[in-house]
Order: sequence, then C-alpha cells, then structure tokens
Amino acid sequence: MRLKLRIWRQAGPSDRGRMESYDVDDISPDMSFLEVLDVLNEDLDDPVAFDHDCREGICGACGMVINGVAHGPRKATTACQLHMRHFRDGDTVDVEPWRARAFPVVKDLVVDRSAFDRIVRAGGYVSAPTGSAPDAHALPVPKPDADAAFEAAACIGCGACVAACPNGSAMLFTAAKVTHLGLLPQGQPERRTRAADMVAAQDTEGFGGCTNTGECTAVCPKGIPLTTIGRLNHDLLASLRPR
Repeated sequence: MRLKLRIWRQAGPSDRGRMESYDVDDISPDMSFLEVLDVLNEDLDDPVAFDHDCREGICGACGMVINGVAHGPRKATTACQLHMRHFRDGDTVDVEPWRARAFPVVKDLVVDRSAFDRIVRAGGYVSAPTGSAPDAHALPVPKPDADAAFEAAACIGCGACVAACPNGSAMLFTAAKVTHLGLLPQGQPERRTRAADMVAAQDTEGFGGCTNTGECTAVCPKGIPLTTIGRLNHDLLASLRPR
C-alpha cells in the first residue's frame, strides 16, 4: 500500500503549527497506524512526535484525530489497534492532535493531558477507612451496580471524548471516574463530595460544558455509555441538597 499522510506539525506550544504532507510506501495491510508513523519517522530528520506506550489498546496514550475522527474510523478501537487494512491504497489521511483548550499541544501530535490527572486528584479515589480486604463475596453488590461500575472503570483516560465533543467537555471521563466508585459500597461515604469536587476541578481546567451531543460515546474506545453522565449529574445534584 501507498498512502499520503497530511500530519499536523508544531514545534512547540508557542508555534502556530501547520499541516505537512508525506508519502509512505510499502505499507503492509497488517501494520498498525502507529507502525506506519514509525516507518515514516525512520526517514525524517525531525521525526513526528506522537504519544504511545502499550500499543495494545489498554493505556490510551496513542490518542490522535485521524480523518476527523478521534482514534480513526473504527468503532471501539484505539489508534494503536487501527490497522491499515481499513484504508485503501492511495488514500490521503489527515492526522491531527486532540483539539481542546484544556489539552495544549506540546509538539506535533502530543498534547498535555495532565488536566485529567488533576481531576482525579480532586476526588477520584476512596479515602474513607474501609478496613482490610474482605473475603470474596462477603460484601454483596447488586449485579446491575457491579456491571455498571465495571463498565465505567474501563475508562483509559485517552481523551477521545474531549477531542470529539464540540464543546471540549470532559464529562464522560469525569462521569466514568465518579460512577465506578459511586456504585460500590466503599465509595458511598464520599459519593456526594466526590462528584462536586471533580466537576469543580474539571471546570477549573477549562473544559467545556456538556450538552448531551453524544459524540463522546461514539468515539470512546471502551464504549462507555452516556448513562454514566446521567449518574454523575444525579450525584452532583444530590451534593447540592441539604443533608
């Protein structure tokens, strides 16, 4: 296969940036998208900077916008697991970084996603003493709650939801972190304050507001549903009620 890659190049946060074109030949259909970037970089004096780590669809580091879609055209797939057999020989492919005020570009396709870390530090944990680890099945959890908590816990913090949202909102990410703890017994003591503190941190970081467009769930590589945002809103409203 042969592709023309139009890639966003930006030397640093203060650089204006621009799209540059590259022709890449001898691409195997079995290559991942990141492997194609590796091949391209072998011939460049100034390699394209992009984030990656596990390359197994687990860590979420490989976030980039491919042909206008976060992580590319395949549903529930990270960029590192997107294979070239899903493109056609001779295609032109546009590759850009996440576009959000809260995710400033560091270089090329690399953005600073540390805002997510600060949201988690605001309340995405259990600090209330819960004792030692109980025996298996000693603490009953209704199966619907367990399933929903597990579904939300699958969030890998890649930021695709923010990149896809027309408002640059992080509500799906924040909701996943709030929901997965808020549905479990150990998360109940801090359930209300957790929602309020994490949403406040999200707003402080400059993320936009959620208008339930649903683009976030369409690109989420782990398929986290919009209902998690509903659960977050429920807990947030509960935090405003007098106890």
